Amino acid sequence: MSYGVAAALQKAVYELLVTDPALAGLIGTGVFDTVPSGPVPPTYVAIGPEEVRDRSDGTGPGAVHRFTVSVISEAEGFATVKTVAAAVGDALNGASPALDRGRLVGLWFERASARRTGQAERIRRIDLRFRARVQDD
Repeated sequence: MSYGVAAALQKAVYELLVTDPALAGLIGTGVFDTVPSGPVPPTYVAIGPEEVRDRSDGTGPGAVHRFTVSVISEAEGFATVKTVAAAVGDALNGASPALDRGRLVGLWFERASARRTGQAERIRRIDLRFRARVQDD
């Protein structure tokens, strides 16, 4: 197994999100790999948890990364958060960025869950789960 590509994959996902024009048009610079302390934008995207499993084969070490990208919003209803979540999905699903280490074999959307959270359930949150297959060449 190789976890060596994890940082390169996260960097590539972050770069895809912050440079996507459609997403920037919706939330500006509100993409984080760690939510800053203090005030946050009313709608933002956060790269979240990850699970990794070995997928080494005869060609070398590899892994499958399952990671979550969350869209969090104070907007009324789910329309805004769903629009932003769709832009995240469009930016990532099937993307093939170059990595600083290893290579990305494929990147796919797996599932999403939407819910209300926070005080008086005023926060809308959609967690999008993606699967990335990487080789550590």
